[in-house]
Amino acid sequence: MAFDIEAHRGGRALFPENTLQSFANALSMGVNTLELDIGVTRDAAIIVSHERKLNPDLAREPDGAYVAPPGIPFVQLSLDEVKKYDVGRIRPGSAYAAQFPDQHPVPGTPIPTLIEVFDLVRRSGDPEVRFNIETKIDPDHPEESPDPRRFVDLLLDLLQEQKFGDRVMVQSFDWRTLQLVQKQAPHIPTVYLTLQKGSGATNSLDRATEWTAGFNPAEYGRSLPRTIKAAGGAIWSPYFGDVEPDAISESHQLGLKVVVWTVNKPEDIARMIDIGVDGIISDRPDLLREVAGEKGMALPAGYPVTPGEAK
Repeated sequence: MAFDIEAHRGGRALFPENTLQSFANALSMGVNTLELDIGVTRDAAIIVSHERKLNPDLAREPDGAYVAPPGIPFVQLSLDEVKKYDVGRIRPGSAYAAQFPDQHPVPGTPIPTLIEVFDLVRRSGDPEVRFNIETKIDPDHPEESPDPRRFVDLLLDLLQEQKFGDRVMVQSFDWRTLQLVQKQAPHIPTVYLTLQKGSGATNSLDRATEWTAGFNPAEYGRSLPRTIKAAGGAIWSPYFGDVEPDAISESHQLGLKVVVWTVNKPEDIARMIDIGVDGIISDRPDLLREVAGEKGMALPAGYPVTPGEAK
């Protein structure tokens, strides 16, 4: 695998996240991988969304009002109902809006299905771009998504139907889904997401957590790479602030690739490349391409495509 330039949620600093607009921009620019997140509706449609529910900072009702917190879980909505919401403009004045002040709003943008993303890639003609698909599932909130087995069954059935299984990686913080993918579709690489610090941490070096499907780093020398190797993973995907050069070296000795998230500043991108990561997930794929090019990395070709008409 060449150095992996991944557009996080399609490149959400540039266009509305996880939409056909952001994915079309990334394809037109040229990336190795479209990173995206999926959920499941009440009627078993796979949609593309980072949240497990309608996001009050993104989703607007047909009358233009942003949805009230906390937002309705997608498993309670049909696909037709989901399609009525507009996610093309961040709520003005929100912390999210302040984080991405240069995002191009595209009012009238619906939440896409995964099939629509595949159709967009077919229209682009890009024969090589891959998909890094995250199962959005939280063991602490089982009511907000299908159970792991149903989630994986729906995804694998769709990949087989759409004939995209050879261009997909499946990633998750909830390693239960990754274990199921490995058993049912061993040809699909699994990407083990980790976060070690802060209130949202999903991993501890001293114990198994509810996220790690019973795997305990304390039994593997307090090493996340060794734990992920034992779990059968192909790629370790840590938060970039958690990564030290020694852990990257250890991963490579174990045969694991390391793809870090989410790196947006040029100096951080350059530092990650210098310490040997195999890929970077970024909200700014344009900057990632620029820095990677300066470092002598081969850059993927762009395949200009339009997302289709917004409603």
